[in-house]
Amino acid sequence: MKLSILDQAPVSKGSTAKEALEATIKLAKFADELGYTRYWVAEHHDLDGLASPAPDILLGIIGSKTKHIRLGSGAVLLPNYKPYNIAERYHVLSTLYPGRIDIGLGRAPGGSAEVSIALAGNFLEKVRKMPELIDDLTHFIHHDFPKDQMFSNVTAAPVPDTPPVPWLLGTSGKSAKLAAEKGMPYVYGHFMSKENGPDIMKSYYENHINKTPEAFVAVSVICAETNKEARELAKSNMLWKILQSKGEGKSGVPTVKEAMEYPYNDEDLQMLRKMNHNQIIGDPTRIRNKLEQLQEEYGTEEFMIVTITHSYEAREKSYQLLAEEFKLSE
Repeated sequence: MKLSILDQAPVSKGSTAKEALEATIKLAKFADELGYTRYWVAEHHDLDGLASPAPDILLGIIGSKTKHIRLGSGAVLLPNYKPYNIAERYHVLSTLYPGRIDIGLGRAPGGSAEVSIALAGNFLEKVRKMPELIDDLTHFIHHDFPKDQMFSNVTAAPVPDTPPVPWLLGTSGKSAKLAAEKGMPYVYGHFMSKENGPDIMKSYYENHINKTPEAFVAVSVICAETNKEARELAKSNMLWKILQSKGEGKSGVPTVKEAMEYPYNDEDLQMLRKMNHNQIIGDPTRIRNKLEQLQEEYGTEEFMIVTITHSYEAREKSYQLLAEEFKLSE
């Protein structure tokens, strides 16, 4: 089994965005040493407690601090941009770090309606054009527009020896269908979906236009040396999600102590139960057993792990324990 990391650059309560970004860079270097396959950075805009609106900027720094791990976006929210601009940015990264760059693509807004307007104008119109945006981006990456089209003589320079690899991210059958139709590799966001993920993945494999489709699954994991410690660490993340839903999450991921003392109401408790359903929490053995179960259900060889705790040290330790359990460096 391959393991990768999705980093949303969370800001912990009492810390700054600068410290969160520095923690992201440090974790990427650590992940490279531990033997993780990929390190992807998320894109969010003006969302409480998240510090990464521009993955490509962070990836440029991370690439200079790492040697082997593949780097990518999770995801570039394509309706916010012109495909040519994205091709240029990721060509720069691929030129600097050849054979290591992915472009994860998504269609979500990544922020409020006002943010979407500020970024892209008529966002919904661009979402409807997502298939065309993907086609244009792919043509710019490979410099293979048909000769009768406007952009056939346009080059997304610099042109790297090894182009970046586009992936489509999603949480529904619609995204899986689009990835299959476009012949693209696909990432299913298990940690943020209420859909039947294994059925969606099965449909993707069965309808893919190529004989060897490639896909993996993103999951939320908190690992600690004991199940009890893992459950305690997870409480801060869960409280943060509740506070975000109430518009009270700007101060960042709360401490475990705050999570233990918070006066949860019935609605909060119901939300906690739903979050527990998609989050994998426990010691290394428990995590391994659950991931192996999901591996059978999804038919995938790779999982991308997102871990959010108040303590940056606890987050690093979680990834370290997983790397040791799965012997990633061997």
